[in-house]
Amino acid sequence: MNTINTLLEKIENSKTLDFGDIFSRSIELFKKVWVQGLVMLLLMMVILVPFYLMMYLPLIGIGFIEADSYQYGLDSIQNNTEFSPLLMIPFFIFIFIFSIVAMVLSFGMKASFYRICKLKDLGEAGSDDYFFYLKKPYLGKVITLSIMTFGISILAMLLCVLPLIYVMVPITLINVIFAFNPDLSASEIIKAGFKLGNKKWFITFGLIIVSSVLAELVGVLMCFIGLFVTASFVYLPAYYVYKDSVGFEKSVDIENSQD
Repeated sequence: MNTINTLLEKIENSKTLDFGDIFSRSIELFKKVWVQGLVMLLLMMVILVPFYLMMYLPLIGIGFIEADSYQYGLDSIQNNTEFSPLLMIPFFIFIFIFSIVAMVLSFGMKASFYRICKLKDLGEAGSDDYFFYLKKPYLGKVITLSIMTFGISILAMLLCVLPLIYVMVPITLINVIFAFNPDLSASEIIKAGFKLGNKKWFITFGLIIVSSVLAELVGVLMCFIGLFVTASFVYLPAYYVYKDSVGFEKSVDIENSQD
């Protein structure tokens, strides 16, 4: 596995990337991994939908109470709608916990998807494990990176729109860097993500925007259901930005290194 100094040196000395070449290769890779991308998205939905339902149950309950109150007049409405704000504390705690779970799940499954992309791209042997990085020994680091990237996003948002647009690229690349360098510390992965993001910001940003527009357009043309199929295409250009900038060492597959 690359040390942080070797990784940063490779990023610093990386070659100039070709927009058209990366985009065309992303399309070719998509043909190989669109099923895995669809499965990843569906798994995330199946896991998160119950949390969404539980999150909105209190709001639905309040709606029923208010609707019930209208049947008994204005006085009843005022009496029933006067409830202690303390009753909403568990609701907000649940939203906070759910947000963390959603971030961790998304980060871990995307990293697992990038690992699958490498296997398909290079013709390597390995299982399509969508929860590869959501298990030991990587789960703790996924949680840490999820919280750190969320904090960076919040800070950028508080500084207005432009910083948020800027950090979008490094945060995207942080996910890829973790997928192929999981033994680095969380702070080292963040550092490498911003290093690569600064070095390849414009081409990465352009690829993200164009691939997003294309994925949405094709998905809409496929009667909107196609959006589920094309959604994973957005992740692929970042894979090639990393591959062409850093490359992969000829080493034992990460899956085997766990044994």
